[in-house]
Amino acid sequence: MDAIGYTTLTRQAGLMREMDVIAQNIANISTAGFRREGVVFSEYVQRMGDGPSLSMAHGNARAVDLSQAGLSATGGTFDFAIQGEGFFLIETPDGQQLSRAGAFTPSAAGELVTPDGHRLLDEGGAPVFVPPGAGKVVMARDGTLSADGAPLARVGLWQPVDPLSLRHQAGTQFSADAVEPAEGAVLMQGFLEDSNVEPVSEIARMIEVQRAYELGQTFLDREDSRLRGVIETLGR
Repeated sequence: MDAIGYTTLTRQAGLMREMDVIAQNIANISTAGFRREGVVFSEYVQRMGDGPSLSMAHGNARAVDLSQAGLSATGGTFDFAIQGEGFFLIETPDGQQLSRAGAFTPSAAGELVTPDGHRLLDEGGAPVFVPPGAGKVVMARDGTLSADGAPLARVGLWQPVDPLSLRHQAGTQFSADAVEPAEGAVLMQGFLEDSNVEPVSEIARMIEVQRAYELGQTFLDREDSRLRGVIETLGR
């Protein structure tokens, strides 16, 4: 395969990764707290000995869209939404991870957990505990939980020290090399944050990427036919 073929193949591989990311975004349009992702393309230049250089496209890096999404009222006592920057910190079998999904329930032991059973952590990194049988639980805008006026805990808000280290793990969960307390955001009780995927723009993007991939595939098919013709002609 010649240089043009290799260049087109790297572009096709990147477009396929982007299509997978778009499909994941569309599948999570209704997932509370989901964060849209995109693929970042970069140019890789390879020297071909003493000849000209070969430029190839790489679409390996992912970018997370951290823009604020809308809030939906649920009225749930343990449904929390973040308005502003920051994440909830949860404890998982793979270590501490970040999430914007704020649907929690008290476990049998009184700890607030996600639907997957991961514990919500407070501002000090300890599990948030609500005693069984506690009275009316209210959360202040700074994340302080209280039952019948008695303070229980303060839900922590965290952010990655290096935003570029944020990596999507699964669903609405992210990991980062290091985290630090987030400032300036407020917490809303009885609300959940929506997904920040815009359906119309995401579907339009999917069509654009699909067309670009089809054009690249058409070029590869024609290039293959051309090479086969040359080989057949020279072999006669």
